[in-house]
This record gives sequence, C-alpha cells and structure tokens, in this order.
Amino acid sequence: MGFSSCVKPSESGTVIDQHMSNVTASKNIYKTLTRITPVEKPKSLKLKLVYWYSRYLFGKVITPMKVVQVRFPESIGLAKEMIKVQESMRLPNRLKYLIKVYIATINGCAFCVDMGRASAENHNLPSRMFDDLLNFENTDQFTDAEKAALAYVDEATRSKHVEDETFDRLRSHFDDTEIVCITTLNAVENYYNLVNAPLRIPSDELCKTLNK
Repeated sequence: MGFSSCVKPSESGTVIDQHMSNVTASKNIYKTLTRITPVEKPKSLKLKLVYWYSRYLFGKVITPMKVVQVRFPESIGLAKEMIKVQESMRLPNRLKYLIKVYIATINGCAFCVDMGRASAENHNLPSRMFDDLLNFENTDQFTDAEKAALAYVDEATRSKHVEDETFDRLRSHFDDTEIVCITTLNAVENYYNLVNAPLRIPSDELCKTLNK
C-alpha cells in the first residue's frame, strides 16, 4: 500500500510551494533538527508494531510517530479516532484536502502540508488542485462553495471567531451538518499543526518517497 509522487516538476513554482519555501527559510523547518530527538528503536512490542504499520502505510516511520507517539502512546488512539471522524464527514474529498492543506500552509506545518498532498494523491485527486490555493479568492480554479469554506476556516484559524458575513456566505452553500463538519475538520487540522510545528517536525517528503 502506498502513494504515488504528488508533486510534479511543473508545479514547483506554485504559490503554495513558494509559501512553504518562505516558511522553511524563516523558521528553518527543514534544516533544523526537531526539538525532541526522534526515537528510532522503541522498546515496547506495541510501539514496535506501530512502527511496522507506519512503514507498511507510508514506506517509513513518520517523524511524529518517532517524536510524539513514542513518548505519549495514548495519543495513538486519539489519532486513530480523528482519522475515523474525518473519513465519516459528509464532505467531498477534494474539499477536505483543500481545507487541510490550506490550514497547514498558513500555520507553517511542513509535515502536514506534505501529508495532506500525499493523501490527496492517494485518493486520486490531482496535485494541481493546490495551485493558487493561497490566492483562492482571486482565481476561478475553485468553486464558490470551496471559496466560502476556505474563507471560513481561514478566519476561524486566524481570529478564532468569524464575522456574520463570513458565516452567512458559508451557509449559502452548505447545510448545518456540512458546516459542523467543516468546522470540526478545521479544528482537527489545527490540532495536528499545533503539535507538529512547535516541535519543528519537518516534512517527511512523503510525496516523493512513499512506495508506489
């Protein structure tokens, strides 16, 4: 099981890639070691199995596993439950990944951007859909509904509140259940970003290195 490469050479100059390059330069995401040393060889049998399963899924043991879960195994169950919650949401996969990658990008979480793009490709979504993501309001690449959702999660992430105008715009495209799902998805992605980014967990380059 694995992902195919989701970053094509022709896409190397997109706005989102340029943004992450700026994040890299300013925060040393790729060049600076994680603040907590990754554990390469866990002692417990349970964690050894978890590492094996990560290799099976991703072709490697992902860095959050070696930094966070290995030291706080209880969080493994939380991660599993949040994956189930996201999968059960009544939203198009395209919208889910647009939201996840957008939020990870503005939060400066290189690992989460890479994971989101790799996962989108695994769901047969083209990586070109992330072109101009940071400029979503001024491009016809996204639908009015997608723009309303992205504007909503952007404001919620930056301000923790949203104006009535932003919410009314969202409501004009989505029903109550979908709005709750979008809000929850945004909160979940922010959780991942706020675990990985402060610990300087870098991109695992899953788009390039995962088994095909």
